[in-house]
Amino acid sequence: MKQVKQIPGTVDVHIQQKLDYPTLALNVDRTQIKQLGLNPVDVAQNLLVSLSGSFQTAPAFWLNPKNGIVYNVAVQTPQYQISDLDTLLRTPVNAGGTVAGTGNGIVPTQQLSNLVQVQPAAQFADVSHYNITPVIDLYVSVEGRDLGGVSNQVEKLVDDMRPNLPRGTRIVIRGQVETMHSSFIGLGVGLLMAIVLVYLLIVVNFQSWVDPFIIITALPAALAGIVWMLFLTGTTLSVPALTGAIMTMGVATANSILMVSFARQRMQEGSPPLSAALEAGATRIRPVLMTALAMIIGMIPMAIGFGEGAEQNAPLGRAVIGGLLFATVSTLFFVPIVFAGIHRYLEHRKQSRPARRQFPSSPVVEGNI
Repeated sequence: MKQVKQIPGTVDVHIQQKLDYPTLALNVDRTQIKQLGLNPVDVAQNLLVSLSGSFQTAPAFWLNPKNGIVYNVAVQTPQYQISDLDTLLRTPVNAGGTVAGTGNGIVPTQQLSNLVQVQPAAQFADVSHYNITPVIDLYVSVEGRDLGGVSNQVEKLVDDMRPNLPRGTRIVIRGQVETMHSSFIGLGVGLLMAIVLVYLLIVVNFQSWVDPFIIITALPAALAGIVWMLFLTGTTLSVPALTGAIMTMGVATANSILMVSFARQRMQEGSPPLSAALEAGATRIRPVLMTALAMIIGMIPMAIGFGEGAEQNAPLGRAVIGGLLFATVSTLFFVPIVFAGIHRYLEHRKQSRPARRQFPSSPVVEGNI
């Protein structure tokens, strides 16, 4: 706990369980109680009934015949009558039965002070369990810093401490850190799956493997824009930021589809690849800019974070704005260059491919038999 308190960004570091709760330890004199015909269970049972009530060991109920309500009946010493240690030690203790060889067979009632020795001690105020295993919880809160940075430093401390742990003891980090890691893994896999599924969907629609690849070449620029925008605004990577990244992939892909589909149409009409790409960039610049600007302008209030609690969704808006800024530039300039270069290479390869050798056909002989 002392080492964790020294990590920047940690606040309210404390151990949940109180480890040194002041306690009175009653050590039973076993020789004495054996001579009196008692046993430790009798001492514990009488103390339990006096301090906590008899309902835990001998539940009793009483039915009120007037209203038909069943009441719990418990015997317990009133708390105001046990105000000091002397009063507690005057608690009567008996066996609750007979013992052979003790005169008339009845064990005389004894005071608690004759049977125990009192010593001050300290123990756990409460014992917590996790999956039946007893645990001690060290709680750490984060303020003014991202959860991932603090958790990384805490994990280093835990890794350094593991070799020195006693046998049968282990340290486990739980809480929001587990949720953060699982969320990042899930959204990261979702982002990759979104790119792959979009690519395969475009392959089916375009009936080609090359043009869908040209379309998704704008996505690396979108990812770079997201990283730069988060870095410039001092925003840490979070679940809203990854959600904004997935949204950006869809818009960036749609703009690239507009560009590539128009260039394909011009090539089918007889234009060379470079002319088709340049014409597509000049013709589709307006719809691409309109789509990107509409999304960017709509995300500005969210990115600024106006209002109470709005800073929670600010990373989403900033990620979308940064990704679309870079993706739009890539769509208008980089995608046409890639389209022209790849299709010029394919045409050159097709033209330089040697023609197949034509063999003369066999003569056809017709006749009647």
